[in-house]
Amino acid sequence: MKISEVTITDLKEYANVDHDYDDKIFSNILLAAKSYIKSYTGLNEEQIDNKEDLTIALMVLCNEMYDNRVFSVQDNKANTVITNILDMYAVNLL
Repeated sequence: MKISEVTITDLKEYANVDHDYDDKIFSNILLAAKSYIKSYTGLNEEQIDNKEDLTIALMVLCNEMYDNRVFSVQDNKANTVITNILDMYAVNLL
């Protein structure tokens, strides 16, 4: 699945949410997660869409944003799965 194909319904299913009153939150979260991935990697919309494994990073980020409402770090380390996936495509590393 491409990032452009991910819907609010997909995100709600991934997060095990079965109500509609958080649809606006999920809409905002989806936009924010896409923006985060683009900023983190330096890739544009088309480029992130061609990396299908970034979709799971998007889903996890959205779920994390919904569950915690903040980016959580455990033991001063970000989620290693997400970091590794995003690092593979980062073109703006210093």
